[in-house]
Amino acid sequence: MSDITVPLLDLKAQYEPLKAEIETVIKDVCDSQWFIGGPHVDGIEKAVAQYCGAEHAIGVSSGTDAELIGLMALGIGPGDEVITTPYTFFATVGGIVRCGAKPVFVDIDPVTFNIDTSKIEAKITERTKMIIPVHLYGQCADMDPVNALAKKYNLNVGEDSAQAIGARYKGKMAGNLGDWSWYSFFPSKNLGGFGDGGMVTTNDAEFAHKLKMFRNHGSEPKYYHKHVGGNFRLDALQAAVLEVKLKHLDSWHEGRRSNAREYEKKFVEAGVALNSSEAFEKRCEKPVVLPGGSEPGSTLTEQENFTSIVNQFVIRVRKRDELMKHLREKNIGCEIYYPVPLHMQECFADLGYNEGDMPHSEQAAKETIAIPVYPELSSEQLNYVVDTIVQFVGA
Repeated sequence: MSDITVPLLDLKAQYEPLKAEIETVIKDVCDSQWFIGGPHVDGIEKAVAQYCGAEHAIGVSSGTDAELIGLMALGIGPGDEVITTPYTFFATVGGIVRCGAKPVFVDIDPVTFNIDTSKIEAKITERTKMIIPVHLYGQCADMDPVNALAKKYNLNVGEDSAQAIGARYKGKMAGNLGDWSWYSFFPSKNLGGFGDGGMVTTNDAEFAHKLKMFRNHGSEPKYYHKHVGGNFRLDALQAAVLEVKLKHLDSWHEGRRSNAREYEKKFVEAGVALNSSEAFEKRCEKPVVLPGGSEPGSTLTEQENFTSIVNQFVIRVRKRDELMKHLREKNIGCEIYYPVPLHMQECFADLGYNEGDMPHSEQAAKETIAIPVYPELSSEQLNYVVDTIVQFVGA
């Protein structure tokens, strides 16, 4: 048994070089006793807006609430339909249902795990109000076809950028590719706080103004309520921590991409892997299928029009559950995102979907596993992950 340990994510390694600066800004918040709103919330809102190229950024209490507040402000409700993917975190669809609207699922592209844009138009009805593409695992969905359909049918486009702050599509940042977008600052994200936090970005000044009312119970001025909103405010302590971390975000992204490139190189050199473009388009067979790019034949890290931030590095293997057990026995962190696609979740049974309706999502749920890719991962740790997987699939 090796004495090497590789966690799925090592937040302590990220925190250590920032410790003094973070403790200073936390002390500043404590000394000011300004815990709701204030200069740090204003600061991170301006910084995120500038970073992603949007006119407005509105800090909120979580990525889940960021989506929900936007849907509420748009008036999405009973009788409305929202098109999205079943292969995503629960919150994407939970917000739709909480507003009383109906989620309509479109299967994923098996190479990118993102929504298959060629199948969206067939799901549009007179009740459709929105399309929510998800930039899954830090890779942007193909937004030009989505926006073309939205224009054709007068639909709103909300980007689920919870995993994709800093990802690019044809030179533009996620968060500035649709009508509005939202981010999550959950600690495991590339830009993570010390608890929950989120952000909505938009170029629509009127919508931004409405969101600010909705995050504070719909009031303006205080105690006068034009809308029924909620308590969706971003804590100043979280904002202060995020201000510090945002300055390092691009270097962390590059660290993840560098590790992803090493995985691509080493698995292929070991003779056990193909990227998913080759596996699906050429119908080739290898024990490991690496994440592929959105452009034909491209790897995740070598694309002209897409820049992934590699929030997760997700591979496909035939004996996924057995591999997960083996990795954990070898002290290697791993995770399944997501074992049950949303159209098969018990709480959405009344939507009427059946097994087989979303075959690519269902296959991904059975075959995929995320392995460590965080920027502080050492060469020794990465090589240990590769060697352990190669030994397993070659057995």
